[in-house]
Amino acid sequence: MAAFATADKRVGARESAKIKGFPVIQDGSLRVFRGVPLSPGAPVALTIGTFDGIHRGHQAMLSRLTEAAEDLALTPSVLTFEPYPREFFSPQTAPPRLSSSLRTKLEHFAARGVAHAYIARFNRALAGMTAQEFIDAILVHRLNARWILVGEDFRFGKGRTGDLALLRAAAKTYSVEAMRTVQVDGARASSTAVRAALAQGDIEGATALLGRAFTITGRVAHGQKLGRSLGFPTANIPLRHKPPFTGVFAVRVHGLPGTPRIGVASLGVRPTVLAHAHPLLEVFVFDFDEPIYRRLVTIEFLHKLRNEERYPDLEALQRQIRADVAQARDYFAALR
Repeated sequence: MAAFATADKRVGARESAKIKGFPVIQDGSLRVFRGVPLSPGAPVALTIGTFDGIHRGHQAMLSRLTEAAEDLALTPSVLTFEPYPREFFSPQTAPPRLSSSLRTKLEHFAARGVAHAYIARFNRALAGMTAQEFIDAILVHRLNARWILVGEDFRFGKGRTGDLALLRAAAKTYSVEAMRTVQVDGARASSTAVRAALAQGDIEGATALLGRAFTITGRVAHGQKLGRSLGFPTANIPLRHKPPFTGVFAVRVHGLPGTPRIGVASLGVRPTVLAHAHPLLEVFVFDFDEPIYRRLVTIEFLHKLRNEERYPDLEALQRQIRADVAQARDYFAALR
């Protein structure tokens, strides 16, 4: 339970309470449960997954969930996991996250009408459950699921032995619906496809799959002040997870006075400045110079300008930043 206390605070929770001794966060119309209750509450319509990035396939699932919940007079609910299962089993090779924070994901749930979000701690006990145990203990007994929506390729349980066929065969107190694949311009909308588009620098393709621009949300932190010394003061945003792509981008910035504002962002390890550095997001906001430390901002990536590069000295880096700013300004001018 304690592992989720900090995450719940980041949701901007308005009210904390207990339901039958179980801690829950109330954030507007969304109740965020720190785990899975030990005893069942009101019956729910449920969908299950990591929902990384909330792409258009996920959005279609959430829309179908809330539609069915209304028709059946059930509570629209999502069961998701922290950490992601692939991060638990293979942290070194797990793909980079698309959702920059748990807060971001929960905000998407709330915006799409989800009433309950259950954040299950993916640990050894959960990973060791057989598929049938997961159905009986989690879905039926503890969540009281009466209608379940999953993807056609949904797998669950120890060794990933559970699938859609087993879920349907075990259905006695619930019904099951399979969500068909969502296609975008002939491509399957998936987290893998979004990561691939971002890694290839295809920001427009990723935007199409997401149904919106890719964003990173974080708090502005103190940096080395190098950008200011070069004439380009930047907002520095440390990253909790490895980003799905790197480079220099034209961006839109939300969360500052006069927002949205425009600017240019560098996402990566700053090879000219430090060796073996942790990834950092640095944003130069055009025509803006106010103290914004600790402010929560969202960076919207619109267009890739170039790859991250190493320059021989700071003067060469300064010249390149000047060229990046000019190119980004031209990009935004063309949008008017």
